[in-house]
Amino acid sequence: MSMNTPARFVVPPPAFLHDPPTPKPTLLFAIASDDVNEVRQVLESGEAGPNDQVGPQSALAFTLTNDKLSHKNEIVKALLAYGADPSALRNPELNPSAQASSEGSEGVSGSHSQPGETTPEGMDPATSLYIAHSSGPSQEFRYDLIGQDWVLEQLFKVLSMHSQRLSVAPIVVLLCGPSGHGKSLLARKFGSLLDIPTHTVNMTTLRSTHDLWQSYSMSPYEEPSSDTLAQFLLNNEGERCVVVLDEIEKVEDPKALYSLLMPWELGRCSLETGKRHVDLTKVIWLGTSNIGHNLVFEHHDSRPDPSKPVTREEYRGLMDLLRPHVSQCLGASLLSRVTTVLPFIPFTVEEKMAIAAEAVYSLTGDGAKTLSPQDVEAIVMKVLPSYVPSEGARSLHRAVSNQLVDLI
Repeated sequence: MSMNTPARFVVPPPAFLHDPPTPKPTLLFAIASDDVNEVRQVLESGEAGPNDQVGPQSALAFTLTNDKLSHKNEIVKALLAYGADPSALRNPELNPSAQASSEGSEGVSGSHSQPGETTPEGMDPATSLYIAHSSGPSQEFRYDLIGQDWVLEQLFKVLSMHSQRLSVAPIVVLLCGPSGHGKSLLARKFGSLLDIPTHTVNMTTLRSTHDLWQSYSMSPYEEPSSDTLAQFLLNNEGERCVVVLDEIEKVEDPKALYSLLMPWELGRCSLETGKRHVDLTKVIWLGTSNIGHNLVFEHHDSRPDPSKPVTREEYRGLMDLLRPHVSQCLGASLLSRVTTVLPFIPFTVEEKMAIAAEAVYSLTGDGAKTLSPQDVEAIVMKVLPSYVPSEGARSLHRAVSNQLVDLI
């Protein structure tokens, strides 16, 4: 290039000539899509927070006041699980009344008239329970399992203690008590809560110790797999995972449980004769059982006021009563290797109402948006007398189903 030739510079085209970037999904559109999975994806990605404003309202208030949503209940649970603050519903700046929204910010100073749908009186029993109890050891899980707060607290304490020290023995927890109170639900979903793999064994099908290691997983909450329990443990050796032993006391031959003695105590065992020992120290073993069914109800009825929620001290007392009872049924040799035994306790009236309301939403599907909170509560109040303590939530699901059939 000649020294006299002026330099030439390439000028980039203006930014507006480029293709516009694809806009990221917002929480507003995710909620308005009526798809709880879209809401979870936006919150999980960090593109929006559960306490972000959606127009003049908080995300929680926007959801509660949107009468076009068929899956409002599920979206509310998702927002709460990711940390939505219910106190925003009492803040006029985040939950303005319909009148304030239409007339501007003028109004009576110091007063706040919440939209009816965001007050406890305007909510269905399930949503009201979630809003009132939006705190605890696991925000996410408490919206899948109604009641059993003390079980969750104890379970996460055990997990926390185990994670803070080097322990040879794995975590072994037995979930005991009456049918229909959430034992299997908690056990089967616990792995997904921790984002770790789960293998569920139906213990009623076992005939020998060999059957245990060769059993396939059977849970509607897990991806279908052709792996046996032995293969599952080998694939996850040295890694945190969950093994659920459902209905552990109903095994046909108690000798089938003997193969659990070594892995529960030493965190190692050979899954096949003559094969090397496998590291099982990080496995979380969750067994479910109806052992202690009558004891739980007797303890509940003996309390000074059975209508009040169980206190932490009362729950710890029940734990102490239940462990020797389970030891008598399963044998001291097995139970001496169990980290803790957690009783599942009867539901409060508030929890029964929430379970019934959830059943209404589950059974009506997209038709739920045609039901007002008052309609849902009316159905709930009709089915409550059909509650059977020994059957738990199942009796309420059956009663709701029968009630909806009668309404068709």
